[in-house]
Amino acid sequence: MTSSDGSTPSRSQDVTTRLVTAGRDTKAQKGFVNPPVFHGSTVLYPSAEDLHAHRAEFTYGRHGTPTTRALQDVLMALEGPQCAGVGLAPSGLSAISTTLLAVLKAGDHLLVCDNAYRPTRNVCEKLLRRYGIETSYFDPLIGAGIAALFKPNTRAVLVEAPGSQSFEMPDVRAISAVAHAHGALMIDDNTWATPLYRRSLEQGIDISMQAGTKYFSGHSDIMFGTIAANAKAWPLVQEAIGVLGVCVGPDDVYLALRGLRTLSVRLAQHHRSGLEMARWLAARPEVERVLHPALETDPAHAIWKRDFTGASGLFSIVLKPVPQTAVDAMLNTLKLFGMGFSWGGFESLAIPFDCSDYRTATKWSPGGPTLRLHIGLESLDDLKADLDRGFAALKAAR
Repeated sequence: MTSSDGSTPSRSQDVTTRLVTAGRDTKAQKGFVNPPVFHGSTVLYPSAEDLHAHRAEFTYGRHGTPTTRALQDVLMALEGPQCAGVGLAPSGLSAISTTLLAVLKAGDHLLVCDNAYRPTRNVCEKLLRRYGIETSYFDPLIGAGIAALFKPNTRAVLVEAPGSQSFEMPDVRAISAVAHAHGALMIDDNTWATPLYRRSLEQGIDISMQAGTKYFSGHSDIMFGTIAANAKAWPLVQEAIGVLGVCVGPDDVYLALRGLRTLSVRLAQHHRSGLEMARWLAARPEVERVLHPALETDPAHAIWKRDFTGASGLFSIVLKPVPQTAVDAMLNTLKLFGMGFSWGGFESLAIPFDCSDYRTATKWSPGGPTLRLHIGLESLDDLKADLDRGFAALKAAR
């Protein structure tokens, strides 16, 4: 990797600096700050001998371009020294399915955290099962007790820390120790914190996936996924990406690269705003409890404090019991909080959710209606006023 002046950067540079400088070579870029966007499939070889030997820096558009390499350089700097490579996928879900197909084969057994992203379960139940791969789900709070669930053919364990709706926090370090003792790979969905706030490859994870659609982009304008792996797992991921033909369009690569340059300042604001809003909501009479691991009162706080250096703007709340019509009235009143199934962009979002119909290893019984909130980059005073109006509508509709 080279810095903006073409020199090799010091390893002592902070990751926030590397987010700005990695993947840039202004000499090669004719003085321009940003690398060019290469649109292309065909790469020409200078001679028949070079063609026969596949002797070229780049061989075909699907296998990479200078633009994708620049993005991968930034992502490797973000993931840390344990990262042996980063694969790019056209969505977060594609990153998940590619990873699972990379490490599993017919007859294998997979362990998945019960609070994982629901489409992850769909991959397991609707795709892997057809290929003779068995999936078992476990309580996210199981810790080292997961040893009892291992079978001779258990090949991998997949965790999400915290869960994307209910926010339980698995003890990834304890689970990883057991998995590695059994010869299994550890896979992690690290989208919530990003590697900026949690370098999971340094905490026992072998493969760390991100929905780059979220904070990596930061602007709600692309679908994108990444797969980072350590030296042990990277050859498996790299092979699967090539065999499956997984690749990302050049404009999305550029937008992801552009978004990453400001990740540190955006995520710091999401952290501050999200935590302040969580504390404000915890004091509301309409709210039974807030599900946010960075709150000192959250059951997951000790693990969050040990393993994370920050939090994102995504968390959930449990409302005191009210009819669904009252919740809908609240949602319909909100103006700044949009209703949409994503997060990580500049905008605030609110959606209702219910985990009870798909949990299998645990029972979801929060005691009231639940909402997942993403706190965007708007003024907190304006967001609080918007929620005030929403709570008034909820109260009137009870």
